[in-house]
Amino acid sequence: PVPDTRMATVVLGVAWLALAGAPQRLPRTTLPLLLAGGTKGGNFASRDRVSKTVSINRVVRRNYEILEEYEAGIALVGTEVKSCRNGQMNLRDGFCAIKDGECWLENVNISPHSTTGTFFNHDERRRRRLLLNKREIRKMASMVAQQGLTVVPLKAYFNSRSCLKIKIAVARGKQNQDKRETIRKREQDRDVRRQTKLATF
Repeated sequence: PVPDTRMATVVLGVAWLALAGAPQRLPRTTLPLLLAGGTKGGNFASRDRVSKTVSINRVVRRNYEILEEYEAGIALVGTEVKSCRNGQMNLRDGFCAIKDGECWLENVNISPHSTTGTFFNHDERRRRRLLLNKREIRKMASMVAQQGLTVVPLKAYFNSRSCLKIKIAVARGKQNQDKRETIRKREQDRDVRRQTKLATF
């Protein structure tokens, strides 16, 4: 019969702990970690962690027609990350600019960290580099140049690995008539949800 690799991992882990002089009684969190084959790809705590929303740009969907969406990383300094964990980011006036083969997040406000001195704090509206692969950047640049489109931020959130991500979109500005149609549709959907909720009682 084929040996159970998970049990072999447990045995090796226990043997290693014994040789290292650790107590024979293992911590409660050790056994699941060993059964998962170590920390790489088997940390249950990180697997169960949910994403956390930092900021949503609600104005975009009202003023723009979303054509394509992308998920980007972002290069931040330490105080900016701390402020984002406290939800102190505002995407409302932000936009993305593609320059010299890089994508930059412009005019997005990240408030200074409250417990850090002014000298060590960051500039609230500085330009920040978005982390995308070259193919995605080239495609967005081509769409913006040829079709007169724009790139806007939709949402900022920490993913399940606690990495800050920015969801951006290539979008086309709506005419006033399109905006009125969007508002009318949103109100209709709200009325339907309200009636459905009342019908359930």
